[in-house]
Amino acid sequence: MTTENGHPARPPAAYACMMVRRPAAQVFDAFADPTVTSRFWYSGSSGPMVAGAELRWEWETYGASADVRVLEVREGALIRFEWGNYEQPTTVELKFTPRTDRTTFVEITETGFRGTADDTLRWVNDTVGGFTTTLCAMKALLEHDIELNAVPDHHPA
Repeated sequence: MTTENGHPARPPAAYACMMVRRPAAQVFDAFADPTVTSRFWYSGSSGPMVAGAELRWEWETYGASADVRVLEVREGALIRFEWGNYEQPTTVELKFTPRTDRTTFVEITETGFRGTADDTLRWVNDTVGGFTTTLCAMKALLEHDIELNAVPDHHPA
């Protein structure tokens, strides 16, 4: 597939990022350990983010859940997983890059969406907004021990 100018078309990707003033190991653990993650993102998980795990995440506020297949984990550096429809899952990559011994740059990229141009635009917009909200809530928790409830409040009933 190419664009009008003949360049190869890149598949759509959603991207969100945030600087967190905590060591990379602590920021990584916030996503890998469901007892921490449930304080800022989902309300429950069937287990930790370890390579090969097949998990179920719940968002009780929304009556929603997601099946998650953990593809790769590099301690303190990377978590990669698939979720959504397993016939056409999307892949999420969380990268944790230390900037100093107490500061970590977190990047979240989601790829693999298939659909119309309008569907893709909605998906990218929703994904970037959702992951940005999650990163802000995680930052508040790790830096200030504040639970913002930003994810459950993102789309109130």
